[in-house]
Amino acid sequence: MAENSLLSRLDGIESRFEEVSTLITDPSVISDMKRYVRLTKEYKDLEKLTAATRAYRTLLDNVKEAREVLENESDEEMRALAKEELDSSASKIPEMEEEIKLLLIPADPEDGKNAIVEIRGGTGGDEAAIFAGDLFKMYTKYCESKGWNVAVTSFNEGTAGGFKEVVFSVSGEGVYGILKYESGVHRVQRVPATETQGRVHTSAATVAVLPEAEEFDVEINEGEIKWDTFRSGGAGGQNVNKVESGVRLRYMWKNPNTGETEEILIECTETRDQPKNKERALSRLRTFIYDKEHQKYLDDIASRRKTMVSTGDRSAKIRTYNYPQGRITDHRINYTIYNLSAFMDGDIQDCIDHLIVAENAEKLKESEL
Repeated sequence: MAENSLLSRLDGIESRFEEVSTLITDPSVISDMKRYVRLTKEYKDLEKLTAATRAYRTLLDNVKEAREVLENESDEEMRALAKEELDSSASKIPEMEEEIKLLLIPADPEDGKNAIVEIRGGTGGDEAAIFAGDLFKMYTKYCESKGWNVAVTSFNEGTAGGFKEVVFSVSGEGVYGILKYESGVHRVQRVPATETQGRVHTSAATVAVLPEAEEFDVEINEGEIKWDTFRSGGAGGQNVNKVESGVRLRYMWKNPNTGETEEILIECTETRDQPKNKERALSRLRTFIYDKEHQKYLDDIASRRKTMVSTGDRSAKIRTYNYPQGRITDHRINYTIYNLSAFMDGDIQDCIDHLIVAENAEKLKESEL
């Protein structure tokens, strides 16, 4: 991209940054939660772009000044310093331009949110449930390495181990924007522990990553929620058996996409504290409704993407885990590595980085930057 063309795209960035900086300190804006959150998000995005823009302008000024010195200065020492500055600044410009181009692409508004992750065993019976459990361990270790918090919301254990289904929330910085690449069908090829003939079986598990809805994203009439309490089962102290800490909510919701009214039933026994369980059940309700209401948005994004790197399509086979060969293959970007053991131990960042690069390349192409 020509230098002047890129600079023209950056016109007004710094002035808008200063304007937003002032707005987010205005009491009338702070009292309007929806507007305040939107402006705070814009501030963070503009802060990065403004810093990159200023660094870019500095490099261009350095190059211009160094060239002027070389054209007009006869002192060899001054010319040598100018030549060094010219080479240094000029070499950094292409990388800075690429960084700015990516920052100019509108970010997915969901990326900065926490995530709700659902893993379900698919085809393969007991082996599929065991594999779902392996994926849960993999994501748990990865999240720990990122310093993110993981909280299991609900689970249904498999008869031979693992999970028929496990749902958990992940909180931290930019969680959904990273974990969203994991949505889809994960396929495993290995010899199950129950296989006596040593034959390789193919099983699958489905992973769905949803952006966690916040209170101001979804309109819920809390007065219409019907609450029940019950005693949590399972191992534990006397509190588990004597205190009704488990909560169950029922909510009648009209789907705006279909016009139909449906009952949503959510249970939460995550903690021994009833108010906390209520709070987490409400969070799941908001996320469920948010996901439904935004399905058209997700479908629209998917229809515009050719490579479907991170569409959230839960029916697309995205990755194969081949145990006999120790191989991981991500089918969306033809990414193959042979460190399956480390991968299953949570070392998945390199694969996600490749997916991010592929999606960014696609975005650049679409935006014609």
